[in-house]
Parts: sequence; C-alpha cells; structure tokens
Amino acid sequence: MDFRHHLPGGSPSSSSTTSSSSQNPTHHHHNHNGTTAITTTTAAADDPMHSWWESISKARSRIHLLSTLLPVPESDDPNPISSLADSDAPARSLLSSPTAYTAVSYSLTAHSSGAGDDPLCNWLYDTFISSDPDLRLVVLAFIPLVAGVYMSRIHSISSLTPSLAGFEAVLLALYSSETRSRAGKPVIVSIPDLSQPSLYHTPRVNNSKKKPNSAKVNPNSGSQASRPAVGIVSPPLEPQTAIKSTKRATIVGVALDCYYKQISQMPSWSKVDFCKFAGDWAGQDCNCKSEFDHKPEVTVTVPDSSDGIFEDGIEIERNVVEDMKNLEIHDANPDNVVKGSRILLPWELLQPMLRILGHCLLGPLNSNDVKDAASSAVRCLYARASHDLVPQAILATRSLIQLDNRAREAAAAAAAASASAANTTGSNANTPSKAKKPEILLVSK
Repeated sequence: MDFRHHLPGGSPSSSSTTSSSSQNPTHHHHNHNGTTAITTTTAAADDPMHSWWESISKARSRIHLLSTLLPVPESDDPNPISSLADSDAPARSLLSSPTAYTAVSYSLTAHSSGAGDDPLCNWLYDTFISSDPDLRLVVLAFIPLVAGVYMSRIHSISSLTPSLAGFEAVLLALYSSETRSRAGKPVIVSIPDLSQPSLYHTPRVNNSKKKPNSAKVNPNSGSQASRPAVGIVSPPLEPQTAIKSTKRATIVGVALDCYYKQISQMPSWSKVDFCKFAGDWAGQDCNCKSEFDHKPEVTVTVPDSSDGIFEDGIEIERNVVEDMKNLEIHDANPDNVVKGSRILLPWELLQPMLRILGHCLLGPLNSNDVKDAASSAVRCLYARASHDLVPQAILATRSLIQLDNRAREAAAAAAAASASAANTTGSNANTPSKAKKPEILLVSK
C-alpha cells in the first residue's frame, strides 16, 4: 500500500467499495415505457444480524492477515494468533491476547520498523480506517509503542535512522479522525469562580431598588453574580497531510488523547509500555524524583509463643510483609524492554501524557505493575519539570505524586488493620475453652 495515495480523510479504499456494493444488490425493473429502473436493496444493511456477521468476518480477515505478517512460531503448534479468529468476538480476543501483543511489539520495535513499506504499519493503518469500533481498539492499544518508538527515533542522534513514514501514517490517521470529530471546535472547560463559598454556589441577585450611584459595583467585590471562566484545553485542530516538525508534538498529543478516551478498555501491558516510554522521554534520573517519597511505618504485633498460636502469627506476619512489598514502588524497566530517548516535552504533548498517567495511578482496576510503572514515570516527569522550570507541569506532577503517596498510605493502613484483625481472630480461635457436656435428648415412646 502506498501511503502517498491513501492519506487519512481521502476517498475510501476499493475493498470497502466492493464490499458495500455486494451488501446492497441492485435489481433492474423494466417500466412500461421501456426504460429501466434500478432499485437498491438496503434491507440487508439494516439487519442487525447482518451487521454483526459482517463485523465478525472483517475481524477474522484482519486477524488472518496479521498472522501472516508476524514471525512464525518455532513449534509445530498452530499459529496462536490465527486461532483467535475462531472465537465469537475475534477483535476482542486479539485485544486481550498477550501473545499477539508481544509478537506485534517485537515487530514494531525492530530496527527496520516504521518505514513507508512496513507491512505491519500498513495493517494498523487499514485496520483503523475500517471504522469498526472493536478493530479500532486493537490499533489504539499499540499507539503507546508507535508513538514511543517514533518520538524516540526522531530525537535520536543516530544518522542511521530509517524512514518513519509508516509510523507517521498511523498517527495521521488518528489525528484526521479526531479533527473530523471536533469539527473545527476547541475543547473547552468551565472554571468555576473560586471566590465563592463552594463550587456549586450561585450568589443571589438583589432585585431591590438601588440608588443611582450604586450601579457601579466593584468586580472584585463578589457582590454580583460572576460567570465562570472558560479555559481552552485544546485549540481547534487544523487538517494535516504530513507531520512537520512544528506540528509533531500536537499530532502525537492528539493520538495519545484518542488513546486516553478508550483507556478503560486498554490492556494492562499497553499501559505499562506507555509509562515506560513516558519515563524515558523525561530522561531525568536525579534525587528530585524521591523528594516527596516517604515510606509509611507500619507496626505489626506478632503473638507470643506462650499463647499457643506462634505459628499462626508467623504466617500472618509473612502475609503482611508480602502485602507491604506489593505497595512499594518497583522498578518498571527490565533489561529486555526497548528504552526510549529523552525528547522535548511541550505542553501539547505533556498534557495528554499526564491524563494517562493519572488514570494509571488512580484507576481502581489497574494492576500493581501499572501503578508502579506510572508512579516511576510521574516522578521522572516531576524531576524534568523542576529542572526545566515549567510551573504548570510542576504543579500537575506534584499533585499526582501526592495522590499516589496518599493512596499507598491508605492501602498500607488497611493492610495493617486487616492483619491486626486477623491476629485477634486467630487468638480467639486458639483460646482453649471448656468442653461442653453432651446434650441429652428426651424422646417419648
């Protein structure tokens, strides 16, 4: 596929045209005057069962094509990726498959990936413009890898960096889709007046008669109703057909914003990859990262052996120690993961990054691996913002660090409370009690 002749927002592909014509068969009717009328049948397109089967067939064909682009497993077992097409929801199975994600990640991080003729980038591009919502989720799951590898190679000092037209085409597809959905309007947010007693307070307007001189009211006095200010989160997007150096951060930031909108459906390994690249992009490893870190001190009382429950106490203590270790921040950068490079972080790129990290830190359903990776990344970004003297970035990252610390302290306190309750329950359970007398039942004959 040639990306130069198939840019986002252009005419649909020939395959989609062929499929649509096959879905709506035409019938020729001869009128009494000799003319021929052509009637298109649209009943099949309106049938929910037909649409469901069409989505399943499209997902299966995309999965079979993907299995031919990835490395073939060495074992004699059938291709595990191709077998995902046999499920009732093939696109969802592909999204939640760690085997498929690992294989695609290996290909995306290869040295020769990202070129204009990269078949995997072609697959991602064609899959996203297919407009199937489940298939689009699959493409969005790989956006952290695409953006991470692309931005790291762009800012790399190596002169052997190959062409990245394939990565750029995928990012432009997301940018064009978001541009059409926003329809030239900015993303705004209403900021309430913080001078009021509460965020939901509306001051009363006094309708009584006032003196003529009292018409002039000081705007800072708060005596008249003030309208909430409007803040621009993102300005209107301009259509782009290529990624220029001046628009690169904006285009990648919009792609990450599309990822954030569906982040609740993204697999955990995709979130971990993003957090790793975010920490590498910050590229700041200094003592500033641990400025707000302090481990909570939790005391666990182990019962005395004279109570006869020493073995149970040892088991409870081990469980508490394991829970405390799970609450600590672990290193989220193993040696076998491709690391990113330190890059420029303008606000257009940093803003969606902080939204994603906020979800990874505070999402209740996220695993500990995701939370640890996000915690490490946000600390690196705080150190970077402190050295670059960016006030809004310092405020945002510092707030996320404090929220993370409070969440971990609350979890540690809850673990200690449950351990104390388990100790009390164990001591009561092992306390010797008097033997009960056997009950005598009187039965009448």
